[in-house]
Amino acid sequence: MKKKVLSNVSNKSKAKASKLRIIAGEWRSRQLPIPDIEGLRPTPDRVRETLFNWINAYIPGAVCGDLFCGSGALGLEALSRGAKHMTFVDNSRVVSQQMTANLATLGATDSANVIAQNAAVFLDTVTPHAMDIVFLDPPFRKGWLAQIIPLLEKGWLADRALVYIEMEKEADLPALPSHWSLLKEKVAGQLVYRLFEVSK
Repeated sequence: MKKKVLSNVSNKSKAKASKLRIIAGEWRSRQLPIPDIEGLRPTPDRVRETLFNWINAYIPGAVCGDLFCGSGALGLEALSRGAKHMTFVDNSRVVSQQMTANLATLGATDSANVIAQNAAVFLDTVTPHAMDIVFLDPPFRKGWLAQIIPLLEKGWLADRALVYIEMEKEADLPALPSHWSLLKEKVAGQLVYRLFEVSK
């Protein structure tokens, strides 16, 4: 019995070698470790490929935010393709520490900042700076979008900013401001992803 218990503890303590692969740009095909924690759900490669086909022309020089960064897949992909600056926000300290380490590995610490904080608290308490592209891929079934979207309206979005939203297919999209225009929409398995343009 003791051996079995010790074996289980040992297995739980072993870190799984989960990896994120950057698709294109300066760091094309680079693989980076990501935390193996419950609820971390990196955007699938094929979804990322479609998204970045949609927005690639807007990325060079863009100031961006990845507000539920998780693995960092979206933000790192944007930086690899020429984004000027990325703000990574995640409530998990483990995620934030790994994000900081991955940026250091890529030599990209000057191009990004990592905030270990609830995204809603961050948007509501920090002095806003206008972002050109915002990625929203919050944990499913938690009602995050209804909290975050009104906060983005408090000075966080540049004129004609692009907002990417990824969510569970069965959920209803919260009410959006009238000046948010849907540009693209696609379904992949159990998720739906959309791209909006925000005019002032």
